[in-house]
Amino acid sequence: MLRKLYLGILKKCKFLPQKYFVKVYYEYYTGKNLNLDAPKEFNEKIQWLKVFYRPRILNELVDKYAVRQYVKDKIGEHYLNHVIQITSDVGSIDFRSLPQRFVAKATHGCNFNLIVKDKSKLNEFKARLKFRKWLSKNQYYRGGMEWAYKDIPPRILLEHYLEASGKTVLDDYKFYCFHGKPMMVQIDIDRGEKHRRLFLDMSWTPLPFCKGSVPLYDDSVPEPPNFHKMGKLAEKLADNFPFVRVDLFNVDGAIYFGEMTFYPGDGRQEFIPD
Repeated sequence: MLRKLYLGILKKCKFLPQKYFVKVYYEYYTGKNLNLDAPKEFNEKIQWLKVFYRPRILNELVDKYAVRQYVKDKIGEHYLNHVIQITSDVGSIDFRSLPQRFVAKATHGCNFNLIVKDKSKLNEFKARLKFRKWLSKNQYYRGGMEWAYKDIPPRILLEHYLEASGKTVLDDYKFYCFHGKPMMVQIDIDRGEKHRRLFLDMSWTPLPFCKGSVPLYDDSVPEPPNFHKMGKLAEKLADNFPFVRVDLFNVDGAIYFGEMTFYPGDGRQEFIPD
């Protein structure tokens, strides 16, 4: 308990050298020592990437708006959701002109999302407060010093609302790609409602583990007819990065790009079993 308390104090010290900070951060959340000289576990390697892997293109690819140009060049513009507005000025957002349903997200961080299914029920004042709070945050200092996010300009991105038949929440297909090859997919189901997830290999065979605190989905999930195509698109986007997770949506057979992340779960969400 004393060790946990000590680590909890240290992890608030964002001025610490990153190489030392990630060791503190990792041990605080996992209870394990981080070996940056010979990382073995997946999350250890994610921490290694935070510290040592720094091509400038990562700053573009984790930016939820800037990445659109990369996606357009790699696989085509038709895989991108329609943008309503991009702005760093919350006051410029005219809620009256927005469609009845839309999605708002911050371009520079994680879990900065507002899904609006009925604009008539939206509290505009609270929404603007939320957006301003997002814009005041820096993902690098907010979490575990995820290097790629450090210098991203904070902006609010408004997009069209995507909806699949018979679903109140879109399934999220997250392809884990190693050196340009998708090796497995994490599917998040009913996020925001009864959130569950499962992992499958690229042959659609369930894998015997889960990740983080989200419960395992214990039922079968039908393979999308275009799953192979989704994998090919993820492969093109993954290029030859040592690791990247490419997130896609499948809306009644239409594939849409979600995001790219190089540090899933901030490198601290444990796989279960270990």
